Amino acid sequence: MPSLSTLTGALPPWLSSPPPLLGAAFVAMLLVLFAGLGHGGLARLVRFLGNTLLIGVFALACLRFAHLDPSVAPFLPGLGMPTASVSGGEVRVPLASDGHYWIEANVNGTRTRFMVDTGATVTTLSGEAAAEAGVKPDPLRVPVVMRTANGDVEAQLARMDSLHFGSIVARDLDVVVSDTTGGLNVLGMNFLTRLKGWRVEEGVLILSPRHPQPV
Repeated sequence: MPSLSTLTGALPPWLSSPPPLLGAAFVAMLLVLFAGLGHGGLARLVRFLGNTLLIGVFALACLRFAHLDPSVAPFLPGLGMPTASVSGGEVRVPLASDGHYWIEANVNGTRTRFMVDTGATVTTLSGEAAAEAGVKPDPLRVPVVMRTANGDVEAQLARMDSLHFGSIVARDLDVVVSDTTGGLNVLGMNFLTRLKGWRVEEGVLILSPRHPQPV
């Protein structure tokens, strides 16, 4: 079975290892537990601090993962991913607060959120996103193995009929469909190489299509 060790980048650290928020949540639970063992003003203060920390962890977690779910964006204006714009036929994608570049595209007419990853050779769709967009694994193509930080996982190959955002349209794009991405969709180098060019200027990713389409 073919391997994707050179085709797709490793999963982001927040998908392969416990994030700092998990440690903060653990500390908050310890504070609440400690407060439950005591009485008086100190115990009440510790309980208040623990509960406040838990609320803060929950709020930060919601904001951190909001960019993965397009349905959340309308309720959190300005707190999700930065909005891409089109200028002179080029798509300009600002750097998000998490250090990645995110775009919203129409996959077969279905809105889908992607992280642009120059370290991934092949574009990847989560199983859920593929199902929503009607992208079905090709039964005639041999499954591949993706090597991630959590070990080897099997994935299916498929083909995306169309991907459109801004002035860019890509058709008949090969993709990997996997249920192990935690909902993450990735635009890889097999998409970027179809462009006339791409570059980063002052933290902004600029994508130049060969044939700009009307926005």
